[in-house]
Amino acid sequence: MMNILGIESSCDETSVAIISNNELTANLISSQDFHTKYGGVVPELSSRAHLQIVLPLVKDALAKSNLALKDLDVICSTAGPGLIGALLVGLTFAKGLAYSIKKPFIPVNHIEGHIFSGFLMEEKPEFPYLALVVSGGHSLLLLVESFSKITKLGTTVDDAAGEAFDKVAKMLGLGYPGGPKIQKAAANGNEEKIKFPVAELKDPYNFSFSGLKTSVLRYVQKNYGESKNIPEHDLNDIAASFQYAVVKALIKNAEKALDNFEVKSLSLVGGVAANKALREAILNLGKKHNKKVIIPNIEFCGDNAAMIAYRGLTLFEAGLKFDLSYSPFPGLSSEHFA
Repeated sequence: MMNILGIESSCDETSVAIISNNELTANLISSQDFHTKYGGVVPELSSRAHLQIVLPLVKDALAKSNLALKDLDVICSTAGPGLIGALLVGLTFAKGLAYSIKKPFIPVNHIEGHIFSGFLMEEKPEFPYLALVVSGGHSLLLLVESFSKITKLGTTVDDAAGEAFDKVAKMLGLGYPGGPKIQKAAANGNEEKIKFPVAELKDPYNFSFSGLKTSVLRYVQKNYGESKNIPEHDLNDIAASFQYAVVKALIKNAEKALDNFEVKSLSLVGGVAANKALREAILNLGKKHNKKVIIPNIEFCGDNAAMIAYRGLTLFEAGLKFDLSYSPFPGLSSEHFA
């Protein structure tokens, strides 16, 4: 029986999870909602919040799983990319815990956690599969051939999709976090009302959302000046039209990849994978190309330790070993993909 404890602290969620005998027995998430009043994540405040909650979460996860510290076999934590201060909290706590109970420590790349988060579902991706990773910091299109071979097909050349959601929400006066705010407004809007542009790049799999974001800004300035007092009906139409353009850009590139690579399944992962319009579009794309589509449950789309524990388990089973002196800084990034 293998007991894996995972810790996630890359940004503004502190999460602790335990996988026991290949079953997820705990996935506790503490969200730092206080960042809302600042319009974004404040790194120093985030680090302090992680410090306060990580130990109580570990204790609660162990209790929920009916385990003691001595029962743990592997300790793993997110090791980047993310906010350095926030990462250090989870990373150093995990290393200290591993040292104290004399168990292996496995650092996990946050994006790899997302990539394999579909394996937390009852129906799992089949290799090779196409992974569309969409979050606040990343927009990636990846060919995943195994747990050890990931090929980057495309990435964003400027803003990530989630970042664009946050910035557009701010310019519309909707607040932070932008993804849920835009989705809520878009539900009552007409997505065909405004034709916002979808970037055409030389690389067929790369994304660009900066021009789209600027187009929304120019539309708002032209029609409403610098005022944030946009009539609700108009605001809903802007949100719906913006969301439609983002989804169209993502689906367009994913379909190009499906046309050019032989894959058995398609997986949508990352924080923006919680977006209802994007989830529906991916399901329709899979149906069109007769591909199985795996989208994690909402709790596994955002930052969570379950995906970190699972990726840590695959790395441990592959025989990877890490010394406690291991440090990923100045930070891992998605550029490490082949």
